[in-house]
Amino acid sequence: MDSVYALITTYGAIVLFGATYLSCLALPMPASLMMLAGGGLVAAGDLTVVEVAVAAYGGAILGDLTGFAVARVFGERLETWAAARTSRADLLRKAHRLTDDWGGIGIYLSRWLFSPLGPYVNLTAGLTRFRPLRFLAWDLAGEATWVAIYVGLGFAFADNIAAIADIASNASGLMAGAALTAGLGIILWRKTGKP
Repeated sequence: MDSVYALITTYGAIVLFGATYLSCLALPMPASLMMLAGGGLVAAGDLTVVEVAVAAYGGAILGDLTGFAVARVFGERLETWAAARTSRADLLRKAHRLTDDWGGIGIYLSRWLFSPLGPYVNLTAGLTRFRPLRFLAWDLAGEATWVAIYVGLGFAFADNIAAIADIASNASGLMAGAALTAGLGIILWRKTGKP
């Protein structure tokens, strides 16, 4: 955690922008942890909430739009790339299911609740020719939620940032499980027509 603080303190919000951008392209970046740290630095007076929020939000939106655009241009190649590795193929299959079953709400939820699927949802939305403005609208809302949650938690619990990072990751998993259970229940109810 200290190294994350050091990076953001030394290089400012540009590091946060880069981390959120790259994480939305499925590169392993601690973007959520960096937003928590950014919120903590806002509480300490080292950064402003505007620069932290704009950097995180801007990087995330640009990363999502990059993934979406790349999929529209290189669709078949991306599917071949994903199929070459079982873990990527599984994530892409889950992302397809999320966008097929939930549409725009699936995009919104993949920004913050099912965030590991986010980069793959960007690809599937581009591959399936999801309308760009519709994708953008759901993406803007979802990324605003993601940034607000993590920067807000970092600000509110600046003295206990390491503990809140652990709680947030556990709570996110719990919420994802509850949402998945509810979603499966709705699908089963619709398919059987029974309560």
